[in-house]
Order: sequence, then C-alpha cells, then structure tokens
Amino acid sequence: MLELRGVHLHGPRGDRLKNIDLIIKPGERVALIGSSGAGKSSLLAIANGSLLPDSGTVLWRGRSLNRRHHSQRQAIGTLWQDLCLVEELNVAQNVNAGALGKRSLLWALANLLAPIEINRCRECLEAVGLPANLARASLSELSGGQRQRVALARLLRQKPEIVLADEPLSSLDPPLAEAVLNLLLNNGIVLNNGIVLKNGLPSPISMPNTLLMSLHQTNLIDHFDRVIGLRSGQLVVDQSTDGLNQAALEWLYQPT
Repeated sequence: MLELRGVHLHGPRGDRLKNIDLIIKPGERVALIGSSGAGKSSLLAIANGSLLPDSGTVLWRGRSLNRRHHSQRQAIGTLWQDLCLVEELNVAQNVNAGALGKRSLLWALANLLAPIEINRCRECLEAVGLPANLARASLSELSGGQRQRVALARLLRQKPEIVLADEPLSSLDPPLAEAVLNLLLNNGIVLNNGIVLKNGLPSPISMPNTLLMSLHQTNLIDHFDRVIGLRSGQLVVDQSTDGLNQAALEWLYQPT
C-alpha cells in the first residue's frame, strides 16, 4: 500500500533520515518508536507527501506519491500531534475540512461561510464521543480532549485508506488515550455510552484497517501487529511485536 525506497533527508545538524526502506501492507497496524529526535515525525511527513525527501521515492499503491493528484492523496489521512485545527472555523467547519480534497472549490468556499452537510458532521462527532450539538461551537470553547476528538472526527470525514498518526496519545489522560487508541486501531467506534464494536454500529463510519502510528508509550506496542524503530534517523528495528524483547527496546532509547 505505502512504500518508502531509499529515503534520505538532510537536516541542519546532520541527517534526519538515512536510507529508509519501508513497506506498509494493507491491514497492517504498525507502531513507530524511537527516542525524541530519532526522525519519527519526519518519516510520517515524508510518507504523506507534506515533506519531500532529498533522495529516494515514496510510492502509494505502486505509483510515485508526488505524481498523484491531490484528491488521490486524500487516501492518506494524518493525525498530527498539534492537531492542525483552524481556530477561526467552528467545529463542523473543521470536521468538513477532512472532505476538502474530494470536493470542489465552490463547496470549500461555501463551508468557509457556514458549515454545510451538518448532519454528516454530527455523525462523525458522535462517532468519536462528542455530542452533536457541539457542531456549531467555537474551538475556543473546547477542552484539549475535545479538540483531539474533533481532529479524529475530521479523519472520519476524510475517509482515508490509511492513517498516519504522530504520537496522538502523548497529552491525553488514560481513559481518553484508551478510547482514542481503540478508534485508531479500528477496534470500534467511541460513543458516549462506550465502545460499540463494528458489527453493532448504527452507521458505517469507521477508521481504515491500516495504521502507522508513532508512540511514546512503548507499553502499548502489544496492540499492534508490527513495530519499527528509528535510532538517529536509521531504521534499526522492523519485526512483529511479539518478537521484540526488553533489551532491544532499551538499546533503541539509549543516547547516541
């Protein structure tokens, strides 16, 4: 589904990524780990096309990502650590931003004037545990946890085929972190009354089955199928999660 071939990225203090070869297959749920500054955010930015490597190639379904039309790139959804919400827009308008790549310029302009397709926005909000009546609320009225859920609702609105997530749990309290993790892993939809498994959903709203997610909490890697580890910009671990031992984890986080 997603492939990085020989990806290299320079930085002001040395190489940020060094000759990265990586393949993400459909249906894989992959944890990306490594110490701060190891290159995790850079790898995700290159993988979604928002950052170009100095050398190497990124392929989406066998074709160069930078040659894909913008609407085709919408198949790759990204949840950034800073959420990238637009403060000047209300909740529904931010949720609708997930659909911009598949809509016309006229539709985008109409959404700037006032939120449109409001019922669809409310469905996405309810799917991440937010009340539908928040659709017209200002972002300034929301807590940090609510803002995180708005960003997740925007992803649901986008309907991507793969999600790239940059440490989305790092600032959340344990109950919300568990709910967000379950949603990203596509274990179920988070509703106000708890977790509803996919076969019991009242609507087909769900995350895709393919996930590449950077983690600060290494105790959570057992929830994933595979773990890849970066150390000083190099991919040094790539294996199933059940084969990773504590010694390898400790070495990965040792100062270089």
